[in-house]
This record gives sequence, C-alpha cells and structure tokens, in this order.
Amino acid sequence: MKKFLVMVMAVVMLIGCVGVASAELTRAAFVTQSFANESQAFSRSQFEEYMADFGFEVTSFEGQNDVQKEAAAVRQAIVDGYEVIFVNPSDIQGIVPSLIEAKEAGLIVGMFSSQPPDDATWFDFFVGCDDFLAGERAATAFIAHFPDGATVVEVGGQAGHDAQIKRRDGFRSGIEGSGIEVIDSQNCNGWVTADAMAIMEDFIVRHGDKIQGAFVHWDNGATGVIEALHNAGMTDVFVVGVDGNRVGYKQVREGTQAVSIGQSFTQMAIKSMEFARALLNGETVERINFIPHDIVTLETIDSLTPPEW
Repeated sequence: MKKFLVMVMAVVMLIGCVGVASAELTRAAFVTQSFANESQAFSRSQFEEYMADFGFEVTSFEGQNDVQKEAAAVRQAIVDGYEVIFVNPSDIQGIVPSLIEAKEAGLIVGMFSSQPPDDATWFDFFVGCDDFLAGERAATAFIAHFPDGATVVEVGGQAGHDAQIKRRDGFRSGIEGSGIEVIDSQNCNGWVTADAMAIMEDFIVRHGDKIQGAFVHWDNGATGVIEALHNAGMTDVFVVGVDGNRVGYKQVREGTQAVSIGQSFTQMAIKSMEFARALLNGETVERINFIPHDIVTLETIDSLTPPEW
C-alpha cells in the first residue's frame, strides 16, 4: 500500500511539474500571408520545431494574402494576451496600424522576412534576407552572362509585398547602365506558380524570341516560367530566381534555371525567436538583421547545404 501511495504521489508531482513548465512558455504568434506559399508553410514548421528551445509556444495565423485578415490576427493576438508577434504581411504599410496597437499594448513585434523602414517605431527588430541585394545579385548574374547586353523580362512576386518591391528595385539598380534592358514586367496577385506561367505566356506572345532572359522573383514562379518557355520551344532563355528551395536547386541541376539566389527560413525563424527571448530578458538586440544569401549555380551547388523546403 505504501509503495502504491508513493507511486501516486510521484505521478501527481510529475503532472504538476509538466503544468508549471507549460505555464512558463511564452505565447507568441506568427502572422503571415498564406500557407499556400511554400516558404511560409516551411517557416511555420521551423517556428514549431525550434520554439521550445527558446521557451515559446508559437501559434500561426495566415491572412490568405489579405492584409486586413493579417491585421485582424494581430489584434486577436493582443486580445488573447500574446507577448510576442512575428509578422510577414502581404502589405507592409497596410498592417502598420495594427502593429502600432501591438506595440502600445506592450507586445514585442518582430518583422519576419519583410523589412520595414529603419526609422519606423512600430517594430522591435527585423530578421530576413536583404531583398534589395537579392535583386542586385540577380542583376550581376545577367550582366556576367550577357556582357554585351540583352533584352529580358521580369516576373514579379505578389504586388505590393515588401520582397517584390525590393527585389524589383535592387534588380533595376543593378542593371543600370549595363546594357540589360527590361522589355516587360508584371507582378502576380500572389506567390503562385500558375500566375507566373500565365504572365510568361503573355510575354512570349508579345515579344517572342526577343526574350533572352527572365528574372523571376521566386523559384516556384520560375517553374511556371520554365514550363511556358518549354511549351513555346524556347530552351535557351537565361532564367534567374530567388529562394534557393528544393525546386530551385532541382531546376539549377537540370539546367533549366541558371541561378537561384538562396535564403534560409530556418535561420530566420531561429534568429527571430533568439532576439525576442533576449528582449523579454531585458537585453538589447540589433534592429535590422540580414541572413546571408547562397548563390546557387551549377558551379556552386555541390558545395552548399541542400534546402529543406
């Protein structure tokens, strides 16, 4: 009987300890555009995989590419008593009012992948890749391949998204004075492969063999562009994308995509939680934090760590 009571008490104590440990986890929200976007679905999995290492319980919310729904998720996080939010919005300006509310309510606001203005007061830190630099690196690849100039098209990402704007601006800045001419450009409604394919099909109808290269803002979009080119019998177009995901690596290996400008969402998630925990502990962190790019080509691909998404 005594042995049985000791076992019961041990179980009760264990349950109590588990309850205390759970109660000590800090509630954090990851608010993003859409989990149909593979990079954001993968980002959610990385927050979930590493959250316990930093003492967080992360709940994810998607806005279905609607900034109003994303703003509503931020406000719900405030009401529900979350202490931290990590935000990757469809429209970085459209979500600002709700982020101001979050800051006023005492939440830590971490911008994830979407870089805000350096002097903005409505966020605590940003972690992501330098999308302007990604555009510049794409420009460098085109200039190296076409030293005498070329006529190219640009398939942009989700219209108004921070990455779309900065990748476009970096690319235009990088090709300035180089002889690389953008003869057509169009953004997508979302980061959707089928949208990229439809845009490229339209470009082919309009410009045909005049298209020597295509800068695509994301690798899965490059998939649609490559398919459109294949269907039109255009197999020698120089295609550059951004992301460095499995699809990008595959297309580089196959030779259908010349370059992928890679980024690590694993490191973005880890660093975001690291900085948030530091702030909760009363420490200070850098506000703007860039994760380095990997330049994926046939020459470099075997020296790089294969992507997980």
